[in-house]
Amino acid sequence: MSIDSLRRSARATVSGLPQGFWWLWLSTLVNRTGAFVLTFLSLYLTVELGHSAWFAGLVVALHGLGGVAGSPLGGMLTDRWGRRPTMVSMHLAAAGCALLLAFVTSAWGIALVVLLMGAAMQAVRPSINATIADMVPAHDVRRAYALNYWALNLGFAIASIGGGAAAFLGYRTLFVVDAVATLLCAVIVFLRLPETRPEAAVDKQGEPVAEEKVSMLTVLRDAPFRTLVLLNLLVCLVFTAPWIGLPLTMAGQGLAPSSYGVVIAVNGIVIVGFQLLVNKLTDKRSPVLLLTLSALLFALGTGATALAGSPVAFAATVVVWTVGEMIHVPTNAAATARLAPEHARGRYQGVMGMSWAVAGFVAPIGAGAIVDGPGPDVLWAVTTAIGVAAAVGYFTRLRRALSEETEKDSVPAVPVAEGPAPSAPVAEDPAPPAPVAQAPVPSAPVAEGAPAEGAAPSSVSA
Repeated sequence: MSIDSLRRSARATVSGLPQGFWWLWLSTLVNRTGAFVLTFLSLYLTVELGHSAWFAGLVVALHGLGGVAGSPLGGMLTDRWGRRPTMVSMHLAAAGCALLLAFVTSAWGIALVVLLMGAAMQAVRPSINATIADMVPAHDVRRAYALNYWALNLGFAIASIGGGAAAFLGYRTLFVVDAVATLLCAVIVFLRLPETRPEAAVDKQGEPVAEEKVSMLTVLRDAPFRTLVLLNLLVCLVFTAPWIGLPLTMAGQGLAPSSYGVVIAVNGIVIVGFQLLVNKLTDKRSPVLLLTLSALLFALGTGATALAGSPVAFAATVVVWTVGEMIHVPTNAAATARLAPEHARGRYQGVMGMSWAVAGFVAPIGAGAIVDGPGPDVLWAVTTAIGVAAAVGYFTRLRRALSEETEKDSVPAVPVAEGPAPSAPVAEDPAPPAPVAQAPVPSAPVAEGAPAEGAAPSSVSA
């Protein structure tokens, strides 16, 4: 492939999206570039404050537990209060928690702050995902989610490098920088991002039309979406396992800790370097086939870990499941947006985000217990079986729900904000499309669904 064709491919990948999306993209990049707390929290607790590794693991798990409550809360606020107010308030809350960590030294004080920070950080995700679904035409939604995920990982890579170089300044300084970056993210959202929550529907006489009330229980009764959530939980359990099991497996084979650092860095390098290419290759493909493929790649990549015996072999397994990650994350987010009714996008994204948070809390505990008990080979056999089960579930249970084409798939819900685009890689400056109706309300509850995609490690959780 020539340089010119690569350039044209990259231009096509980033072109045609509304200006408001690029402000949101920029806010994600800024937020993740300063994400030092989770990256260095365990080192801060053990090296700086002298706590045990057990306590450090507990505190990190509390961050995930906070997300279990924060995600549905954020979804409810997103629909009731609005996208922008939820984003701004939760970013401010997360910034306040990061700042507190620079000054709180009590063990349980730190644990409480980290719990609240996990809730705030996860609560902002439904509003971000709902905003993308609001402002981007449905046929471009998966591409938009992929670009936003790319920004998240690009920012995380910068934070990892910058944090390592700035560690001599002290962990507390890094936490202050995290707070400032999160505050700047809130300022960008407040000043440049429009509120995109769809207005109430009206009839021909201009009278408000009563919309079906959607509670969290209503969301869980939506059978196709419930199936998607449960399958997502399964995939996320597999996705999270290597972040705990891989370093233990490599250490058990006598490899140095520095080898693990190099191997796991492959995950971020592959995402930053190839996310746009993967998105181009998978564009317009069936979401069911993409989700099935991603689950199989997770199963293959984690299962092959049991056969690896060198850093190069371990790195190859990371490449395999990282490709699965690049396919799965934007496709799952777009599928969630597709199944959600327009006025309940926040709640649907909140329930989906809760599956990531649950896996983030459960998988580390389960993976550690299996490695300490039956051994790492059993862990990778279990992840392989779960990944294959998820693939079968996607292919057999969601083909109808995610394959129905609608006339309304190509139009956004609200007009896009005017004003200059930020310095993100925008190839064009399209005019904002006119608002029209959205995708239909999901079907009434039917048969029970199968399990779903799992929780994200620190490199993925926003």
